[in-house]
Amino acid sequence: MKLRYPSALRWQRLAKAAANDISMDNALNSGLPAVIKLSNRCFSTSPRRSDASPSPFESKQLLPSRWLSDLKQRIGKCITFGLNPGQIGKAGQILDTVAKDWKELSAGSEGFLTGVGRAGLVNQRVVWGEMDCMGHVNNVTYVRYAESARVEWIQNYAVFMDPAHKREWSELTTPKGTGLILRSIRTDYKFVSWIYSVYPPSLGPRIPQANAFSFFSPFKPMTWPDHISVYHKLRHRPTQDSHSFILDVIIMSERMQRPAARCEEDIVVYDYQRGAKTALPPFVARHFTETFRLQEEAKERNTHRVLALLNQVEALEKESWNRSDAKEDLGSALV
Repeated sequence: MKLRYPSALRWQRLAKAAANDISMDNALNSGLPAVIKLSNRCFSTSPRRSDASPSPFESKQLLPSRWLSDLKQRIGKCITFGLNPGQIGKAGQILDTVAKDWKELSAGSEGFLTGVGRAGLVNQRVVWGEMDCMGHVNNVTYVRYAESARVEWIQNYAVFMDPAHKREWSELTTPKGTGLILRSIRTDYKFVSWIYSVYPPSLGPRIPQANAFSFFSPFKPMTWPDHISVYHKLRHRPTQDSHSFILDVIIMSERMQRPAARCEEDIVVYDYQRGAKTALPPFVARHFTETFRLQEEAKERNTHRVLALLNQVEALEKESWNRSDAKEDLGSALV
C-alpha cells in the first residue's frame, strides 16, 4: 500500500485521528496521514476478520459499550468545573451506586445473571504466573477462565436451583451418561494495546523508526495484580428438542471495572452410552428455560437503571458546566 503524506493542515488532525482509533484505510480514505497500527498481542484464538462487522456473539446493545467509563469521566468533569454542596451530594450518590453495583449494572444490562449462585467465578485472583513474556495475562488463560467458570455455572444448578437433581447436574460435566461437550470456543480480547506509528510528511519515505511519532490507546491487556468475575448466559431459549446451545461469556476485570474478554461457547449435548448426540434432559431444559426468562428480566431491569443514572448525570451537567451562564470555579488563593 502506497502511503500518502498530506499537507501540514491535515497533519494537524493526526492526534485526533489516532485518539479516535482511525485505521489506516479510514485515514487514507479521509485524507488523513497514514497511521500504522501495530498490536502487541500477536496471537488470538479468534481468526482475524477481514471485514469490519462485529463479532457474531456481540449482539447490539441499547447502551453504549463504554457507558461506565464515560459516566465517570462526565461526573469528573462536573466536579472539576465546580459543584455546590447539593450537586456534590448528587454526584456522590451516583458514584456510590456505580461503585457497589457496577458488575450487576454492566453485565446485567446485557442479560447476565450476577446474583448469588449464578456466577461461574467471583473475585478470582489473577496470579503472576498467568502472565507471559509480553507482560500481560496469556491469551490461553482466558479460555481456561471460561472453561472453569462454565463447570461452576453448571454445578450452581445442582447446589442452588435444583438440588433434587444434584447427581444428574454433576454428571453433566463427566463422561458417565448424558454430558455437555464443548464443540468450539471463540474469544475476543477487549483490552488491546495499540501502538500508532505515524511518520511526518517532511521526513519523506526513508525515515528511521526513531523519528516516528507513537500514540497509545487508553486500554492495555489485563495484567497482574487483578481479580476477575466470569458470567455465562444462554443466547437463545432452549427446548427439550435442543441438541446444542450457545453460551455467551463475559470476563470482567475488577481493577478496570470493564470486560477484559468475551467468549462464545458452542455446547453439544452428548450421550456417552450411545456415543451420539441427544436432546437436553427434561430437567435441564426446564431450568434453562427459566434461566433465559430471568436473563431477559435482568437485561430490561438493569438497562433501565443505567439509563436512569445517565439521565441523572445529564441533569447534573445542565446544572453545572452545560448551562448558558456557567462559569468555572477556578478557586482562589491568598496573597
